Amino acid sequence: VAITAHPAPDRIQVSTLPDGVETYGVWGLSLPSLRRRLFRCVCIRENTDGTFAITAVQHVPEKEAIVDNGASFEPQSGTLNSVIPPAVQHLTVEVSAADGQYLAQVKWDTPRVVKGVRFSLRLTSGSGEDSRLVTTAITADTEHRFSGLPPGEYTLTVRAINSYGQQGEPATTTFRINAPAVPATIELTPGYFQITAVPRLAVYDPTVQFEFWFSETKIADTSQVETSARYLGTGSQWSVSGPHIKPGKDFWFYVRSVNLVGKSAFVEASGRASNDAEGYLGLFREKIGKLHLAQGLWELIDNSQLADEMAEMKTSITETRNEITQTVSKTLEDQSATIQQIQRVQKDTNDDLAALYMLKVQKTKNGIPYVAGIGAGIEDTDGQPLSNILLLADRIAMINPEDGNSTPLFVAQGNQLFMNDVFLKRLFAASITSSGNPPTFSLTPEGKLTARNADISGAITANTGTLNNVTINENCVIRGKLSANQIEGDLVKTVGKAFPRNNSYASGTVTVTVYDDQG
Repeated sequence: VAITAHPAPDRIQVSTLPDGVETYGVWGLSLPSLRRRLFRCVCIRENTDGTFAITAVQHVPEKEAIVDNGASFEPQSGTLNSVIPPAVQHLTVEVSAADGQYLAQVKWDTPRVVKGVRFSLRLTSGSGEDSRLVTTAITADTEHRFSGLPPGEYTLTVRAINSYGQQGEPATTTFRINAPAVPATIELTPGYFQITAVPRLAVYDPTVQFEFWFSETKIADTSQVETSARYLGTGSQWSVSGPHIKPGKDFWFYVRSVNLVGKSAFVEASGRASNDAEGYLGLFREKIGKLHLAQGLWELIDNSQLADEMAEMKTSITETRNEITQTVSKTLEDQSATIQQIQRVQKDTNDDLAALYMLKVQKTKNGIPYVAGIGAGIEDTDGQPLSNILLLADRIAMINPEDGNSTPLFVAQGNQLFMNDVFLKRLFAASITSSGNPPTFSLTPEGKLTARNADISGAITANTGTLNNVTINENCVIRGKLSANQIEGDLVKTVGKAFPRNNSYASGTVTVTVYDDQG
């Protein structure tokens, strides 16, 4: 066909449409004036609209003739130092916000100094086929700032370029400008009057912290957390402590992830303080030992400064202490006995006042002192006033003299407490053992329950075990396999057979034989 016009570089007009050419079909064009041209690509640049710009140099065919006619090229001598710049290292991105926009501050360094080196930065958003170019930059510095970034996932590639245009190996890192994910888990660690919450993400993110809220009751709707719970603070973990964190009571934490973009939904976790009674006694021992009341109560009476027979009262007033002391003492051969009553108001190093009352009874025999006493006091502990009543004795007992009764209500002796009748609202115990030898009932810390006789009216769930002489009064469902050595009672075996065989009118007889396989 004849070409009648060439209105544009990519458009031609023909006299007639050739046979077989359809819309979007593939066809070829041959003209005497057209010839093939070769180009050498110099660089390719990606545009922001998804297209590419190619810079190329046209190939000169005469160069081949020069080489064919005997031109020779001597290779240059090698060098130990490569001219290709090394890959950048320690590439980091720090995201910040300013004036409602998100900024990404990029920093890196190079393993060695290269003269005239520049750096090419390429920032894309998305991943895989959805990746899109955001911007590119060329800089001679080892840091750069991207501004006006919308929320999303980004990939940054940095390459070094020398003065010849040669590029080093790329260094790539990814970062996100999104609201954080919810905490994957929250570990609650019990302590003495304390609970510590440690949330964790499914994937670690150093830019994320956690916001902690606390409630002594469960909040049914997490949208009410900010109005119903108590805000604790923001950090990587949080501990709640104090006398209100009582053992045996559930407490609730509500935690959410936060970063400069936003906040995640709340995640709920409940826990309790430690129920280690022995540990609590050790804790109280340490705390009580620091009290002025305990130190004064444990202080021995110096009988060497007392007369053999005396009864006196002393009063002292100083800048830090006002005190009244009453002492009664008697000595007989190698033993002495003293009763001392102390009323004291004193100031400590923090300028906090303490009011103390102590009654001490001491006997010294063969050089060994024996002390009993009672003390009452109010002093500041951890910045808060705390009242205490302390008893110091080998044996502590309480007796109700009603109707001439002399049996004590309770006796504490040898780190043990003895009581007759006890009514408790709740009991938390590491183990429970009844009286008797062997005991008729016991519950160990491992969860092993032993009882000689049990009447259980509720449901029982067990994985394994052995039952002897058991009677099942009502129906029983066995969903697994039943194996029995002996079975007494009636057993019925049923066998079914189609009748009639050909789905016609039922007429005739059919014989069914059942074989007994029990004997």
